[in-house]
Amino acid sequence: MAIKLENVGIAVRDLEATIAFFTDLGLTVVGRDTVSGEWTDTAVGLDGNHANIAMLQTPDGHGQLELFEYIHPDAIETHPTLPNEIGMHRVAFSVDDIDAALEIAAKHGCYPLRGVANYQDVYKLTYLRGPSGILVMLAQALQKS
Repeated sequence: MAIKLENVGIAVRDLEATIAFFTDLGLTVVGRDTVSGEWTDTAVGLDGNHANIAMLQTPDGHGQLELFEYIHPDAIETHPTLPNEIGMHRVAFSVDDIDAALEIAAKHGCYPLRGVANYQDVYKLTYLRGPSGILVMLAQALQKS
């Protein structure tokens, strides 16, 4: 059986602010819609499912994020995920300039949790808290392959 990662879905508080954050980092909006009806109730497993969605794609065309903002049922506020919690953890991006990426993130009020680390002179990387508390990892390769 062949398998391919389709996308990572993330529920957000503010769809427009989250789109602005990820498009400023270089992703492109490739689709938007409002979805509801029996098919979404069945697929998602929520009665009365109704959401605004946006599909974003990385510049290389391989990665996609599906962002969704619930209209119904009401979104449930939870504590932001911690790096050591079981379950969905974070979304990670390779960047060619981590300092430039962090400047962009800062314009959205998003900063590293602790700082930028150097992993064995192979990567500079950091975790930051993005819109809606999303954990985002940014990594810059230090060695050219």
